[in-house]
Amino acid sequence: MKRQTTSARQTKKLGEEMAKDILALPETNNAIVLALKGELGSGKTTFVQGLAKGLGVQGRVLSPTFLVVKEFELPHTNKTMLYHIDCYRLESSQELLDLGFKSIVANPKNIVVIEWADRVKKILSKDTKWIHFFVTGENSRELDVI
Repeated sequence: MKRQTTSARQTKKLGEEMAKDILALPETNNAIVLALKGELGSGKTTFVQGLAKGLGVQGRVLSPTFLVVKEFELPHTNKTMLYHIDCYRLESSQELLDLGFKSIVANPKNIVVIEWADRVKKILSKDTKWIHFFVTGENSRELDVI
């Protein structure tokens, strides 16, 4: 499914809409994992901000580039935590595993969103939902949900 946005506001709104779809998914044995792929400035963090808002996260959501993993409680949903992971600075998948990634994705009450997920692709399950971000103009983006 391809979606077009023409502003950061629309990209956030798309994230909010996707949050509703995620919350409507049936319970699984593992976390819901969204893998985001796209060049710098393609809208990945903006999308996550909208997703977090749609999940009821209060406060600002910034890219956890230097922290790698940021967690947010989801008190008003059927899920427990949103994990926002940024793999931009990681040199290997092992670094993410060392941060407890396996236990995070093993919990079916978690939602995990990974920016720069192509850097850790080999440790992601086949159930991972991929979203590719493409810059199509100064403010326009195309999101390809796989």
